[in-house]
This record gives sequence, C-alpha cells and structure tokens, in this order.
Amino acid sequence: MRKRSARKFLLRNSFPQHANPMGTLHGGVLCDLADAAMGMAFATTLAPDESFTTTALAINFFRPVWKARLRAEAHVINRGKNVGYVECEVTDQDGKRVAKANSTCFVLRGVQAKQR
Repeated sequence: MRKRSARKFLLRNSFPQHANPMGTLHGGVLCDLADAAMGMAFATTLAPDESFTTTALAINFFRPVWKARLRAEAHVINRGKNVGYVECEVTDQDGKRVAKANSTCFVLRGVQAKQR
C-alpha cells in the first residue's frame, strides 16, 4: 500500500452554463469537483495492481456560489485493506468554505481491477 496523501484540484472559474435556475453554481458541479479531488487522493494509496470504485458519496453545501475560483482539497482519512474513507473541503477564492464532501471507496483487485 502506498503512502496516504492529499490531493488538491482547482477549478479556476465558474461559468454561466454551470448555473442552476436561481443563477448560482449548480450543486452537481461542486459535487463533481469534490468527487474528482477525492478520487485522485484515494488513487495515491493504490498498489499498481489495484483499482477502486466509489460506493457512497455525500456532500453538504454551506453557501451559494455565483462567480468564483474554487479549490477542492481532499484527504484520505482511512485506508483499510478493502475500504477507504475520504473527505474533501471546497473553498472559494477568499478561503470561505463552500461545501464539504465525503466518499467511501472499495478497493478492487484481480479481474475486477483489470476490468476498470
């Protein structure tokens, strides 16, 4: 098992096409950003013959976003033999917390890992 680490992912700008009907950034965009950061963080713990799949994903939104530079920072909190838990905080350009997400990842090996 490789060393656990954090991974940062940056979305430089939010665009009008990412807005929901209220004009704020669609929650799905924030969820996708957090999911990508958490996936990259968890991937750093995998051995060369391993892969993974997400089995659960949750996100809480703390403030609306209209136009912002967003930063998602994910940390692997726990990496067991088969299951891992990752958390991610999304902040705006002023460092204000926009959302917090978590995911549970299941490690795949053998044929399952090769099919991914």
